[in-house]
Amino acid sequence: MNHAELTTRLRAAGCVFAEQEADRLLAAAPDAAALESMAARRVAGAPLEHVLGFADFAGVRVAVTDGVFVPRHRTELLTATARTMLRDGGTVLDLCCGTGALGLVVAQGRPGVRLVATDLDPAAVACARRNLSGVTAEVFAGDLFSAVPHDLRGRVDLLLANVPYVPTAEIAYLPEEFRVHEARTALDGGADGLDVLRRVAAEAAAWLAPGGALLTEAGPAQLPAAHALLRAGGLQPRTVTDEETETHVVVAGR
Repeated sequence: MNHAELTTRLRAAGCVFAEQEADRLLAAAPDAAALESMAARRVAGAPLEHVLGFADFAGVRVAVTDGVFVPRHRTELLTATARTMLRDGGTVLDLCCGTGALGLVVAQGRPGVRLVATDLDPAAVACARRNLSGVTAEVFAGDLFSAVPHDLRGRVDLLLANVPYVPTAEIAYLPEEFRVHEARTALDGGADGLDVLRRVAAEAAAWLAPGGALLTEAGPAQLPAAHALLRAGGLQPRTVTDEETETHVVVAGR
């Protein structure tokens, strides 16, 4: 199958960036049989990153396995913001870590940084352990703070909390490749999209070091409520916005 044929198949399946996807599939497939299998999966609706087995995020290539949340390019604002705040030798906790991409990008190249990551989904934990194997061995399976080592209490400089924030009723309107192929727990934020953040905000201050901060994303309509619940948790929130991508990162300091 040549590039033109593959592009035609992808475009017929509704792939908006068919030519670029054809480039990536051709580059990744080791042989014709593998290419056919990969093309068939993509045409059937599997996310391109699941088909390729990796995602490129903030200049880093991370492994992505089936069912695991694919890191979004819009979240690069969160990691860029976090990197400006992290000091050498600091401690980073990545809750709901998924592939581990956020912690990896934030901690890379920073001497002496301790990175701890957790996720509820065993598939995500296995994926994160693979991606973070050269950075940290502290990747744990568990519900939010329940899996975090107790010695981190009061010592976390940056708490990355890329929690699910899609309101339950809006999940039906997400693209099929997300709502069908990614774990529901990685998307569903409850009735107002803030259920998981509410739980994080209730405990975050106790885990943060003096001067530490929590970073999370929220939709524009959620910002007032997100700020209010973070203030109720003893934190001081502000919002960092990228107008081009319409991304909003809430930074809540202790």
